Amino acid sequence: MSKQVPPPKKGPGKEIEPIDLKSALEERYLAYALSTIMHRALPDARDGLKPVHRRILHAMRLLKLDPQQAYKKCARIVGDVMGKFHPHGDQAIYDALVRLSQDFAVRYPLVDGQGNFGNIDGDNAAAMRYTEARMTEVATLILEGITEDAVDFRLTYNEEDEEPVVLPGAFPNLLANGSSGIAVGMATSIPPHNAAEICDAALHLIKHPNASMEKLVEMVPGPDLPTGGIIVEPKASILEAYSTGRGAFRVRARWEKEETGRGGYVIVVTEIPYQVQKSRLIEKIAELLLARKIPLLEDVRDESADDIRIVLEPKSRTVDPHILMESLFKLTELETRISLNMNVLSGGIVPKVMNLREVLREWLDHRREVLIRRSRHRLANIEKRLEVLGGFLIAYLNIDEVIRIIRFEDEPKAKLIARFELTENQAEAILNLRLRALNKLQEVEIRREFDELTAEKDGIEKLLASEEQQWKTIAWEIGEVRSTFSKDTEIGARRTSFGEAGEIDFEAVQQAMIEKEPVTVVVSEKGWMRAMKGHLADFSSLSFKEGDKLKRAFHAVTTDKLLVFTTGGKFYTLGVDRLPGGRGHGEPIRIMVDMDNDQDIVSAFAHRPKGRLLVTSAAGNGFIVAEADIVANTRKGKQVMNVKLPDEAKLCVRLPDGEGAPDAVAVVGENRKLLVFPFEQVPEMARGKGVRLQKYKDGGIADIRVFRLDDGLIWQDASGRNFARSRAELAEWMGVRAGAGRMVPKGFPRNGKFGWRQ
Repeated sequence: MSKQVPPPKKGPGKEIEPIDLKSALEERYLAYALSTIMHRALPDARDGLKPVHRRILHAMRLLKLDPQQAYKKCARIVGDVMGKFHPHGDQAIYDALVRLSQDFAVRYPLVDGQGNFGNIDGDNAAAMRYTEARMTEVATLILEGITEDAVDFRLTYNEEDEEPVVLPGAFPNLLANGSSGIAVGMATSIPPHNAAEICDAALHLIKHPNASMEKLVEMVPGPDLPTGGIIVEPKASILEAYSTGRGAFRVRARWEKEETGRGGYVIVVTEIPYQVQKSRLIEKIAELLLARKIPLLEDVRDESADDIRIVLEPKSRTVDPHILMESLFKLTELETRISLNMNVLSGGIVPKVMNLREVLREWLDHRREVLIRRSRHRLANIEKRLEVLGGFLIAYLNIDEVIRIIRFEDEPKAKLIARFELTENQAEAILNLRLRALNKLQEVEIRREFDELTAEKDGIEKLLASEEQQWKTIAWEIGEVRSTFSKDTEIGARRTSFGEAGEIDFEAVQQAMIEKEPVTVVVSEKGWMRAMKGHLADFSSLSFKEGDKLKRAFHAVTTDKLLVFTTGGKFYTLGVDRLPGGRGHGEPIRIMVDMDNDQDIVSAFAHRPKGRLLVTSAAGNGFIVAEADIVANTRKGKQVMNVKLPDEAKLCVRLPDGEGAPDAVAVVGENRKLLVFPFEQVPEMARGKGVRLQKYKDGGIADIRVFRLDDGLIWQDASGRNFARSRAELAEWMGVRAGAGRMVPKGFPRNGKFGWRQ
């Protein structure tokens, strides 16, 4: 509990007021958060604009910067926006103005810029004193009806002017141009869409208010990005994104193969993903090229002019272009994810994540409100004009009496009102009538105008009385927008297409990102690993730390995967390219994977995707496992053989492929008993304890070998001499799995091992 210190009653500190810090922070941070959410970061669902964009368009309208008018300096526009409506930095306002003009940033630019407004390489626009701007047709559509009481106005920050709370928004700007922003505790991210498709969906929603999301997504199949590209997101994922208002879209660059003659080719990228800077993209590819992370690529060139043309030259004509591009998609921004988070201000007040139907409904309801307000405004003007015209007609019918009253009466206005039962406005209009307007032709013109306005008034009254008629009018307005921005027009043609990522061998892609070089993998008894360059023929010259020695050495290439089997029954997977180099003694495996300290390496070898292994435990249990089932994707490895202390995994034998497949298994125990049984009695499993291979009273397994009976059983003694026993000679050791076996033949090595055979 904090101690309250009372303020001094006298002296210079008497104006100090004690405030609880916690409540003050909560109150003021909440005020800041609300200000950020409502007045800076989130767009209004009705017109799709943030306050700064709305104020820019309003200021440009007041400056009469219509599409048909001359350009004006951006400094003039920014000055008006900052001085009258938006009390923030001029650079922030100018940056917003610049973005509204960039055809690679917004799908339908609202500002028509003249001068240097930046480019897709990420270069900045020229200073505002050098550039000029005016509005586009899209901006005039968004502002259409603003002078007809279509929207509410509020006082500006200094209460000297008024600004619109929201714009009429005849153009579906929120989805068509998208929006992005970060507020306090929330954010928004809406990619641009095709205006014609949005109008189609809105028209369908007018006819079918309960339209299914599937039907709406069929009409709005996905974003239509300013820079084109290909969306490779599955349809189910796109539907879920639009149904929930949250999701993402995978976007890839558009590329084509261009023949160069003599069997050679280059890959030309013509469209890149949205919001990717072309210069940074090329720099990244060049960096990867220098780092030898993309061995299939020889060179990258930027041959872009007004259009995009990035040339990728493969290492050789035999390189598969699809595998090359897949490796680039994986490593660079040639593939990106465009997020969707339709977090907008509903009614300009409530932040809410909306789905596609709700966003369209918010826009349509706003259009109806604008239609009703404009109609009422027009009706009021018509009634006012009809009142005046009615007075004129009375005057023309009684022209002589009117002239007499005006000439001879002291108070002609009051006399006219009393004599002809006129209103104040009618009497005032008659008194202001010019003499030249008293001719017969003018009377005919007034009668015609009166009849036309009366008919228009009847039509507006019917419109205001009928909701059905209102929706028909809105549908007509949306239809006009749709025809203006149809897919047959240059600006309305869809730029982003849809495709599938394709069935690509990701193993091949992974290998394509590694330069293929021969190495010799060296594993020591204490678990230190390294990769020596080249295929070494003599392993005797290898050096190790004191007290350590060679356990296993074999030839591989840098694109191979290394499989390591440990006494805990786990398989770990390492990329050979990630092994430390041959300088020094390498690194311990425990640094590379999460291996327990009480476990040791049983065996290590290069992975064969279609290979099979025979694994056994010290207690004599074993089974066959496919190498495809033991590859681990994490540092934790993959538990394949289940063992419990004091038992542990002990042997791992690679089985030969194809012809010469084994039909027999020879097991020798630590008790020097040998058992030979049919290979088919060993089961194949993905994981487990296995089955008993040989029965022991004491000790466990010493060694195991798979072979063909027709070839006989071969072993090697300590001197390197080979011994063999034929099928007939092995008869007394033949049996079934889990048997005890008989003592080993004469000449069998004392260490109980069959000996190493390459």
